[in-house]
Amino acid sequence: MGLEELRAALARHARPDQSTPIEDVLISKIEQPAPPSSSMSGTVLALIAQGGKRLALGDRVYEYHAGQYLIASVDLPVTGHFVDPSPDVPALGFGIILRPNTIAELLLQAAPGDLPPIGAGTRSGLAVSDAPDELIDAVLRLLHLLDRPRDLAVLAPLIKREILWRVITGEQGAIVRQLGLADSSLSHVARAVRWIRDHYARSFKVENLAQLSGMSVSAFHRNFQAVTAMSPIQFQKQIRLQEARLLLATRTKDVTSVSRHVGYDSPSQFSREYRRQFGVPPSQDSMWPLHQ
Repeated sequence: MGLEELRAALARHARPDQSTPIEDVLISKIEQPAPPSSSMSGTVLALIAQGGKRLALGDRVYEYHAGQYLIASVDLPVTGHFVDPSPDVPALGFGIILRPNTIAELLLQAAPGDLPPIGAGTRSGLAVSDAPDELIDAVLRLLHLLDRPRDLAVLAPLIKREILWRVITGEQGAIVRQLGLADSSLSHVARAVRWIRDHYARSFKVENLAQLSGMSVSAFHRNFQAVTAMSPIQFQKQIRLQEARLLLATRTKDVTSVSRHVGYDSPSQFSREYRRQFGVPPSQDSMWPLHQ
């Protein structure tokens, strides 16, 4: 009954822009199939109530379906699409943005022994698990507040905390908890991820990123690869190409200037890598044909 009721609530409150009146809470309703597209994952809990979604991160592929959730603990460049949605059976999903400060606050309030050790090793920035009944129930109670606006301000923050607690103490709790720990290996890698994302057009030395992350070069390479499924250079290329596609689609028809804007010295190299990534030359993704 939980998933069926959750589907009804999501379908009832879905908006075209995925927003809700509850801060950091998103609802998706996808009725038409679309080819895989590139985007940044954000740091998010994404629960599927109907349909399925497939994501690729580097050479890793993640697929999750109704009753499963995905955790993205680092903002990563992913390629994905919903699996065979239709107007009769749309893909329906719930999302909540994961804020490190909120996670840290919950961890500070936990009593000693409430949480198992995180364990050794650095985990991937993405993970998929089955959603326990307690998590689905909490999400459903949060959505029911959308029918009772008077209760939103007081009760929504409490239920959001419950949802996060269910995830922190669940199967993928370790990677969510690392998000709230300033000295975790995931948080250290996230510093480098943010720097590359914010300065994607600039060249860098891996030694400097390792220093920024507080790691040796070898440890940085190992941990960065574990979290992102890419090397730092590959990660930067993904960000550059995604930004270039956005610029070509929304702002300019000049492929050469776009290639330089995102950090490529060679327009021909940019065109080759763009075609390899997206399957079409950059001129095809321009808002206007190049001869206009």
